Amino acid sequence: MSKKLFMKGNEAIGEAAIRSGVMAYYGYPITPQNELTAYMARHMREKGRVFIQTESEITAINAVFGSSCAGVRAMTSSASTAMSLKQEGISHLAYLEIPAVIVDMMRGGPGLGNILATQNDYNQAVKGGGTGDYHTIVLAPSSVQEAADLTRLAFELSDKYRNPAMILADGTIGQMVESVEFPEPIDPSDIPERDYALTGCKGRPPRKAEPKNSAEELENHNLRLQEKYQTCMDTEKRSESILTDDAEIVVVSFGFVSRLAHEMVAELRAEGIKAGLFRPITLWPFDDGALK
Repeated sequence: MSKKLFMKGNEAIGEAAIRSGVMAYYGYPITPQNELTAYMARHMREKGRVFIQTESEITAINAVFGSSCAGVRAMTSSASTAMSLKQEGISHLAYLEIPAVIVDMMRGGPGLGNILATQNDYNQAVKGGGTGDYHTIVLAPSSVQEAADLTRLAFELSDKYRNPAMILADGTIGQMVESVEFPEPIDPSDIPERDYALTGCKGRPPRKAEPKNSAEELENHNLRLQEKYQTCMDTEKRSESILTDDAEIVVVSFGFVSRLAHEMVAELRAEGIKAGLFRPITLWPFDDGALK
């Protein structure tokens, strides 16, 4: 591990992504994640990697699509209302089983809302905001350190399951400054080659993505995706339980808001009320077994 640094959450995510071997970042400005885009603009170019501020959120997610298809780790970030514009691209990534990491620094809604602590984008992130029949792996940090750690994990899980993975945080996590440590960086050349990457077909047959146009083709494809999602659900659930063993009331909360809930649980305990906190870290897959 490196020495401890004091960093904003947005910047810690950017540094963690760079240390995870991300080779291409595409973004478009929107608060409260602009520091992440600015961090990537400065440091990606220093390392000879790709940074592009695109003309729209739609362009950003499709540029990620292209870079990931070319065989490199790729990433974008945005916030709430702008995330809505990325949903079709995320759905296509899931359909074609192309890994990518997406950061959503949530805004409170509806509409443009504000940039305070929120859990606002839960349904959009977890239930599938596009055409349905897919899942995005969703990780919810409650601290700057966890934001960095889960960024590394997002790249690993995205590659492992060939599926988009999302960091779901909010303006408080993005703007707050806390101490953070990072593991040693990954050399992008050490990341296993993707056998589906479109890098030219010299010496091998061409590869192409064929749409599943018939009812039978699409059904079979969806059934196979569901098998993959079930494997993910069986092995990748993560959560934290605090004072739940004897709890009569259990508060369920994620992200920075869970820290506020933790304080509430402590106050209830001080008043003699047996309260506990359940904090899902993976919002999908959700650790329902921990609540039983």
